[in-house]
Amino acid sequence: MANVQYYDVILKPVVTEKSMAAMAEKKYTFLVHPEANKTMIKEAVEKMFEGTKVARVNTMNMDGKAKRRGTTVGRTAKTKKAIVQLTEDSADIEIFAGL
Repeated sequence: MANVQYYDVILKPVVTEKSMAAMAEKKYTFLVHPEANKTMIKEAVEKMFEGTKVARVNTMNMDGKAKRRGTTVGRTAKTKKAIVQLTEDSADIEIFAGL
């Protein structure tokens, strides 16, 4: 496995209608490094966002979509998503505050 630091684990937040609805339950969705495991994701969220305590992390590997350009067939890159459940006494994540 590559030497992945905590600031390399979380790539970007996922902003969809479903992920915004889950924020009411303190569930936040992120695109993460494909080699990151659940403990690395938990550590990265707690270090990057002050006052947060992670209760649970669910991950899912997503295959790339099949794409065509003429006769050439290929796939987009694989990605990994993580849904992070915060504890009840945890602070909210501020990057989602204005959305």
